[in-house]
Amino acid sequence: MSPLDTKNPPAARANAREAEGLAKRGLGAPPVLNKGEDGEGSVQVHQDASMKIEGATVFSVYGKGGIGKSTTSSNLSAAFSKLGKRVLQIGCDPKHDSTFTLTGHLQPTVIDILKEVDFHAEELRPEDFMTEGYNGVMCIEAGGPPAGTGCGGYVVGQTVKLLKQHHLLEDTDVVIFDVLGDVVCGGFAAPLQHADRAVIVTANDFDSIYAMNRIIAAVQAKSKNYNVRLAGCVANRSRETDEVDRYCNEVGFKRIAHMPDVDAIRRSRLKKKTLFEMPDDEDIVQCRAEYIRLAELLYAGTDPLAPAPMEDRDIFELLGFD
Repeated sequence: MSPLDTKNPPAARANAREAEGLAKRGLGAPPVLNKGEDGEGSVQVHQDASMKIEGATVFSVYGKGGIGKSTTSSNLSAAFSKLGKRVLQIGCDPKHDSTFTLTGHLQPTVIDILKEVDFHAEELRPEDFMTEGYNGVMCIEAGGPPAGTGCGGYVVGQTVKLLKQHHLLEDTDVVIFDVLGDVVCGGFAAPLQHADRAVIVTANDFDSIYAMNRIIAAVQAKSKNYNVRLAGCVANRSRETDEVDRYCNEVGFKRIAHMPDVDAIRRSRLKKKTLFEMPDDEDIVQCRAEYIRLAELLYAGTDPLAPAPMEDRDIFELLGFD
């Protein structure tokens, strides 16, 4: 009987079948499920201790879908590289465009490449799934399961396992996970198991701040069992920051950067480049300086923040009405 569920024989048999199937593909036993340990009512996949990322400082970037997480992550990776850091960026989205501006192209995902070798990871070389991007930033697209199936957490786990097997984390100073959309399940929150700090990208509007409030709750839940803590938020594509600042003051959070709504950022993505490869126009130079300042701040170490996320009714009262 599987050790995963000794009280429920049908579940135990199902777990045993799953373990057998994973073993045939060289993936090892399924991880232990811990009910409720990462928040009331949750069923989370607990991280195997051997998969802990050591040596590098790890950041997870979250925010509402379309808010500019990939643009923020890529420019932040470039900024870290300008500070002389060895950087690895991992895109965690089936769209696999996180590292697009660093490499100049869409690269295949870890899951797609593993499928090609029938999940025999030992047959892969680092260059099969990792690309060197701008200024030496190493780029990986984890990908995701087909729509409506599987779990993003499994994809993240397999990516970290692959990096460990090839010893690719041993010469890395900074790892950035660029995570898709809002946190609605444990799979989306899986990178938080590896991160030291979580950074939230927002805008000066209700929907973005509402998503940020949910993400804060997710990070707080993970922080009960993992080392991850909140670093703060980045106000992106925003002329003003008054609503963001009002929310932060209310819950005890902090805005750590402001990227104004300038066309240069949009143009850089169209040209498949980071801001650090664009012409030295005044607005571009200003944005670069803000990314460098943010990278310096994060690498020096930020105070762990513990804001108290608001109830839905309260956040509507604070921001949703005139």
